[in-house]
Amino acid sequence: MIRSTPSPPESETPTQSTSQTGDHHHNPQPLKIAIPPHKPSPMFVVAPDIGTETLLAHACESLASASVMASDFAGFLEGSQRNTMLGIQQVIMLAELTVNRALDNVDPQD
Repeated sequence: MIRSTPSPPESETPTQSTSQTGDHHHNPQPLKIAIPPHKPSPMFVVAPDIGTETLLAHACESLASASVMASDFAGFLEGSQRNTMLGIQQVIMLAELTVNRALDNVDPQD
């Protein structure tokens, strides 16, 4: 007896391939979803016309403040928590040094 094959569906589901060979069960195609571009909230937006030197100067000042706050906070901690906070302060300090070097590259003081 010969079995009749059902007709393929009118529209494919997102995981089916475009071929009608039945291979879609073994090799599903990834689901393609249109992701809209990220639109940042206008609440905290850095103006696009601010120069690199100004941005680096503000980043440097922010990192210096964060370093002082982390160091001060570490004074209230003990043991491994203090060591963790001092490690965080060191990472902030290294970032500050990096931003300072970038600032020197942008506007050499020679």
